[in-house]
Amino acid sequence: MASDGYELLCLENPLLDILGKGDEAMLKQYGLNANDAILAEEKHMGIFEDLLQNRKAILTAGGAAQNTARGAQYILPPKSVIYFGCVGKDKYADILADSAKEAGLEVRYRVDEEQPTGRCGVVVTGHNRSLCTDLAAANCYKLDHLKEHWDIVQKSKAYFVGGYHLTVCVPAIMALAEEAAKENKPFALSLNAPFIPQFFKDPLDQTAPYWDYIVGNETEAAAYAESHDLKTTDIPTIAKHLANLPKKNTQRKRVAIITQGTEPTIVAVQGEDDVKSFPVHEINKAEIADTTGAGDAFAAGFFAGVAKGEAIERSVDMGQWLAALSIREEGPRYPFPKKTYSPSS
Repeated sequence: MASDGYELLCLENPLLDILGKGDEAMLKQYGLNANDAILAEEKHMGIFEDLLQNRKAILTAGGAAQNTARGAQYILPPKSVIYFGCVGKDKYADILADSAKEAGLEVRYRVDEEQPTGRCGVVVTGHNRSLCTDLAAANCYKLDHLKEHWDIVQKSKAYFVGGYHLTVCVPAIMALAEEAAKENKPFALSLNAPFIPQFFKDPLDQTAPYWDYIVGNETEAAAYAESHDLKTTDIPTIAKHLANLPKKNTQRKRVAIITQGTEPTIVAVQGEDDVKSFPVHEINKAEIADTTGAGDAFAAGFFAGVAKGEAIERSVDMGQWLAALSIREEGPRYPFPKKTYSPSS
């Protein structure tokens, strides 16, 4: 850690992504939707071996916030980002640790003695991906681990939490949220998947007063609107609602960011009437390798911008730039040798 601390601390569920090309029949076999994210049930457990044995799957470091942490570190100076989560005591944890090291990302994993490292089956169909996650050890993160490293928390300048962690350890999220509000540090949360506002509405709402930044895509925003009975599907309206929810730290205006794939990114700022719209960076369809982790990459670029003290417009541009790089790669990766960000305008 740099003597003056990390620019960004990220918390969520470290997973090994098992990524393979699938088809409609495979989706149907496991009861999956083409562009969705779910937690694995018993009926899904065969998918991981199926991908490895029959779909020539590749193994990559995953978990949404870990993707974001690696992406932010891609842009920021060495040792700027640290990531917390729980892994098992196995070779898959070693793969994750090696991948983080290669990216220059610092990690503090809690190691669970009983559960294996979590896995995410990624079924790629065309430009869509369906995520099916067996959390395993990732589900065993404890507040005690964060408290053991509280000196790192205190020295870190901003916090980013993946919404998937709302299914795991709300006390750890709230500890970061309260520290952020107390010390006037940015606290960001990603919605991550439609099932979070649908089935984890109460813990999500518990964190809401602490959001300085809330980020999600259009399907997650729609799920939020439905679960909170907003009676609208209009994305700018939903963004404005999110931006203007009651807020604990009044020294910062909340910013709500909603991505829409190839459609413009929508940004609403607390107390401002105008909702901003930012066209995405155009990319030739032939160049798209895989959209897995594109939203995580956007969040990475955006929050690297926040960490650098950039204006919202520049941070959005950085997010879109990194997302465009990521979707040219297989899996949630970034190109090496590293490319250097340059503004689009």
